Amino acid sequence: MGNPGKIGVPMMNLVRLKGVPILQQLHLEERLLRTSSHNWCIINDGTNRPAIVMGVSGKPAELLEIESVLCDQIPVVRRFTGGGTVLVDPGTIFVTFICNKDAVAGVQPYPQPIMSWSGTLYNKVFQGIGDFHLRENDYVFGDRKFGGNAQSITKNRWIHHTSFLWDYDVQNMAYLKLPARVPEYRLARGHLEFICRMKDYLSRSVFIDRTIEAAKTHFSVRSTDLEAIETTANTKFCPSTRLLTMQELETTAKFASQSKVSLSHSFSL
Repeated sequence: MGNPGKIGVPMMNLVRLKGVPILQQLHLEERLLRTSSHNWCIINDGTNRPAIVMGVSGKPAELLEIESVLCDQIPVVRRFTGGGTVLVDPGTIFVTFICNKDAVAGVQPYPQPIMSWSGTLYNKVFQGIGDFHLRENDYVFGDRKFGGNAQSITKNRWIHHTSFLWDYDVQNMAYLKLPARVPEYRLARGHLEFICRMKDYLSRSVFIDRTIEAAKTHFSVRSTDLEAIETTANTKFCPSTRLLTMQELETTAKFASQSKVSLSHSFSL
């Protein structure tokens, strides 16, 4: 259960980042999940440039407006965890918890108990701010989503990470298709009717400070920095999170356009 700090309270290493590229962040998280035996909280205040991040089983043709993505050269990352597709940029705040399976008392290492625990933690963060709820697998104010979650669970450890929409560029949402499977509460709403901005409720610094304070109710938190982690890195580790190549996306786009042509032919017969 990590190294004890306060008696009976597990230790958690806190890493605060700012503007770290999302691919670098995901590589760090995957390495810490698979090679470390400590508990971690990673907070990255914005990534450096717009990028699209898909879940491990996401299919670009179903989730992305491929031609626009290619035209504007938007990087597409396939991460090592499940969950949906998100457009991230400097307005996104990322919070990640990586824990040993026995680190949080009463939380079984399965998706719903971990999700429920996260909802309790963020209830503390947003106490007195907006109408916060965990709805299905999303964090919402009222019926508008501002936080999307993804998880991965290994034999002895789990990760729960969140992309928080502190702010977003309306134009960037056009790169995403409406997914085939959506939460029930979304109904038929498009992206812009479904999401909201955290900046309308609280500042970035207040959110980050309150998140750290909430973590301290479960863990003995100590700060560390990226350099300290990098010096003890397992050099043999090879992450599965990766950037999709332009060729992969072009092939997807070509296949999708061929499918449309063959479909139009079948309708005209």
